[in-house]
Amino acid sequence: MNIADLFLPLLLAVFVIMMFRKQKKSQQTVVQQRAQMLPGTEVMTQFGLFGRIVSVDQDENKAVLELSPGNTATVHLQALTKVVTIPAEETPADDAAAVPDDASSLTLGKDTSERQDAVQDETPEETLKRLNRDDKKEN
Repeated sequence: MNIADLFLPLLLAVFVIMMFRKQKKSQQTVVQQRAQMLPGTEVMTQFGLFGRIVSVDQDENKAVLELSPGNTATVHLQALTKVVTIPAEETPADDAAAVPDDASSLTLGKDTSERQDAVQDETPEETLKRLNRDDKKEN
């Protein structure tokens, strides 16, 4: 018997085993997520709808989601795909790393102190001319 004759059935067997293994893992993941989906849990549906579970009916495979206070939607349990965990808000380590509310600090190292007074009194037409002139200088 030739070794090439054994290679194809062996490859097919490995493929089938890997397929069943992947299916078993995904079933375990679904079971874990279903265990977490209790009333009060934040979830996301397959179609991107976020809400909090109000009630779950295992017999009819339905869940009632509260989308916003007073607004509910009934969805199939299979539509609930992800339990949403809200990360704790991060506080900046120092004030230097904070992002400013305006674009005044985005000067890219250019000295703009002499232009600031002139820029505040510009008309829209003058601003456009200045920006075009600055763009030509950079190129």
